[in-house]
Amino acid sequence: MAILVLAEHDNDSLKPSTLHTVTAAKKIEEKIGEAEVHVLVMGEKVEAVAKASAHIDGVSKVFLADAPHLAAQTAEALALQTGQHLNASNYSHILAPATTFGKNLAPRIAAQLDVPQVSGISMILDAHTFVRPIYAGNALATVQCEARGVVVLTVLSTSFDAAGTTDTSAAIEPVNKVVPDTSGVRLVGRQLSSSEKIELTSARVVVSGGRGLQKAENFKLLEDLAAKLHAAVGASRAAVDAGYVPNDYQVGQTGKIVAPDLYIAVGISGAIQHLAGMRDSKVIVAINKDPDAPIFQIADYGLVGDALAILPQLTEQL
Repeated sequence: MAILVLAEHDNDSLKPSTLHTVTAAKKIEEKIGEAEVHVLVMGEKVEAVAKASAHIDGVSKVFLADAPHLAAQTAEALALQTGQHLNASNYSHILAPATTFGKNLAPRIAAQLDVPQVSGISMILDAHTFVRPIYAGNALATVQCEARGVVVLTVLSTSFDAAGTTDTSAAIEPVNKVVPDTSGVRLVGRQLSSSEKIELTSARVVVSGGRGLQKAENFKLLEDLAAKLHAAVGASRAAVDAGYVPNDYQVGQTGKIVAPDLYIAVGISGAIQHLAGMRDSKVIVAINKDPDAPIFQIADYGLVGDALAILPQLTEQL
């Protein structure tokens, strides 16, 4: 019996979310006993991704599906290829990160297998029982899957530490068969935002601004602070909706989920939708002129005052 992790990557490098998902797979392995963790890499010219996967601690085998029609990584093509691999192998669990990649792919695989799918797990109680946050993280639901088939899961990266890497390499094998994409779905185009800023989801420090910054020009104060801390810059939905910053800055339930070592919330009141995207941060610092702002309820450190006056002072001290 084995556990399969679906690797998320960009055809060049492995995404950090895969490392967190492997940790979840290893925890299930401990509950089962005598199980192996396999990784399936699908794409075009992804030998480097497969090699990186083979060096993840706890991975015993990597399967490689390399073909031109997998380059676009449409969920339809990947689901067909995963289904073919499952026909040739025996797995108890299939795991994918709870990212856009996993949320798009895992339900299709579950549908093919005619089994339920559990989304966004944060804790593993046993091989068939999991905990997942609901209501924007304000409640936890315990979910149990029937032991009648393969368990399909998406994993919240913020809830599991990243798996380490080793000098030794797991075996890399080509899949039994690469299947053509018969879905009829084609990737017509993709717009990628190009920026030198640090990626939010992988940053160790995140500095986020909200409506309290009052206008787009004031985000320059936040960027100056972030530069001192080598931090990524984020924002609340209110700041994004107001046009202060682009959509890819948004942290929250409908934005990006982050769990850095340090999260600094500046001028953010702390709506539950925002808290759902950053409440797993190791240390939370809040700066807000409203002493009753909800953000102070989860902050480790709070500073009551005008953010526009405090930010330059803080940057100067750093």
